[in-house]
Amino acid sequence: MDKLVRSIKFPFVFNKERLLLDTNKVLKRKWVDHYNSNDYNGKWTSIALMSNGGKSGNIVALSNSAEEFMPTDALDFCDYFKEILDGFLFEKIAVRLLNLGSGAEVKPHRDHCLGYEDGVFRLHIPIITNPEVEFILDDQRLTMNPGECWYFNANFLHSVKNGGDKDRIHLVIDGVRNEWTDQLFFREASINEFVKTVPAIDADQKKLIIAELVKMNLPIANELIKNLEK
Repeated sequence: MDKLVRSIKFPFVFNKERLLLDTNKVLKRKWVDHYNSNDYNGKWTSIALMSNGGKSGNIVALSNSAEEFMPTDALDFCDYFKEILDGFLFEKIAVRLLNLGSGAEVKPHRDHCLGYEDGVFRLHIPIITNPEVEFILDDQRLTMNPGECWYFNANFLHSVKNGGDKDRIHLVIDGVRNEWTDQLFFREASINEFVKTVPAIDADQKKLIIAELVKMNLPIANELIKNLEK
């Protein structure tokens, strides 16, 4: 995976004040503890803005639920979030606010099959952060500022620690690659930097990858499963 793009900071910025205004509208709603409880220490909570079934407490990414993916009631009064989502012309499969509390940390981990070359990708838009947040991706620190829009390849080892005295909140959007996103990404990096070489994998690794692909329940994931099972 050495030639793959690790991260992209896109050349546009969202309005920091409007992001914060919408975030404040949902801060008093019920946020849910992140489901990967073994992967973090401290407070890590989330609320869904779009989810399967339209439930704000359904924060699972890459859900295999058969329920319709739709806006939640948390998005109802967030006009700027709606504007941002409408401007991203790709299928969304998870839209959440993620809050890493002061002093909390997410341990080093990988999110399998979540790089652009896999056909599914994740964008981060920081809303509230501070200089003491340390986000490490493949041994490199990324400094993501409010209003910026970032892609990072979650297949690579990454971690984050909030060493500041304020919570860190990001808008996180998972989407499906299409022609519109190809134009967006390939303006920032060569198409060749999104082509994954197929490494030799053992049976246990293959089972793990297939299990993650099954969760996606997407045509492109099903095609990858067929190739792995050959």
